[in-house]
Amino acid sequence: MSAALRPVPRPGVLAIEAYVPGKSAAPAGVKLHKLSSNENPMGPSPAAIAAMQETAGHLELYPDGSATKLRQAIAQKYGLDPERIVCGAGSDELLSLLTYAYMGPGDEGVYSQYGFLVYRIAILAAGGTPVVVPERDHTADVDAILAAVTDKTRIVYLANPNNPTGTYLQFDEVRRLHAGLPKSVLLVLDAAYAEYVRRNDYAAGLELVSESENVVMTRTFSKAYGLAALRIGWMVAPAAIVDAVNRIRGPFNLGAAAITAGAAAMADDAHIAAAVAHNDAWLPKVTQALEGLGLTVTPSVGNFVLIHFPEEAGRTAADADAYLTARGMILRRVAAYGLPNALRLTIGAAESNEALVAALTAFMKGEPRG
Repeated sequence: MSAALRPVPRPGVLAIEAYVPGKSAAPAGVKLHKLSSNENPMGPSPAAIAAMQETAGHLELYPDGSATKLRQAIAQKYGLDPERIVCGAGSDELLSLLTYAYMGPGDEGVYSQYGFLVYRIAILAAGGTPVVVPERDHTADVDAILAAVTDKTRIVYLANPNNPTGTYLQFDEVRRLHAGLPKSVLLVLDAAYAEYVRRNDYAAGLELVSESENVVMTRTFSKAYGLAALRIGWMVAPAAIVDAVNRIRGPFNLGAAAITAGAAAMADDAHIAAAVAHNDAWLPKVTQALEGLGLTVTPSVGNFVLIHFPEEAGRTAADADAYLTARGMILRRVAAYGLPNALRLTIGAAESNEALVAALTAFMKGEPRG
């Protein structure tokens, strides 16, 4: 009999640092500008809202366990086989399911230095070992990733574009990464911010998935589609990988509202185009304004920027965070990513962007919080 006084989690679980979402509240009496979670400032498609409301009178019914309507909408949009698509409660769930399906004790999962925190959590939860690869200029380094692959490697995760840095790998580099991996290693392309990228040398990964047996691409409705509250993600993968994930996926992992709203949102091209156009207009404006204040901003292709602050008393990221919070500006601390002196800023509505620049201007001038 065990001498333990209570059930003990298996090794690795207590090594996990729980994911801490961005702040979402401002001090009382101050207008909130939530710029911490890379949400779409234009909100969801009206078509998605209407579709979700149609489910309200049928809450006693289980949803379609295969999310057929949603998978068909995605397949139609991208010219895919719906049988190669799996939907989940955010891409987070799909990343975890892939890890549980292909990794166990003694196995290794490889990701870059500033990669999404969920990779580490999923690897440890599966009993595996995280292998963190240094980046170059806050960008994933293909040669360093390949050098880290061993006979214990089961999955390589690549956030492209990456959160929280906003950097990306050219598709030729992604192809080079894939070509250098053993066929037994799964390459997971996390393309949560793909809709925002406006670079001719970028591709989210659909073509690579279609011609490979060891590549998966994950996407989300939480960012450009403005449906973060419904937690909708999807992945496209080879048939064998889809089969493995569906064997461990919960039978009703997406609610009916998520399925119907997601399908409607996927068909509303005009809403996505407007959201992307807003980002195209404001991303360079905000970047230039912040650089004009003497701050360093990592070049971003997403709907957010990573701002680096001076390492001097009164000017640090922690100082800026406190100053901005007092004025209702909620940004994302990224110390958990190993970036203690940086803040991540979501490109918000025009009013929020202008207010943020004004507040940071006052901060850099040393003006009181007010």
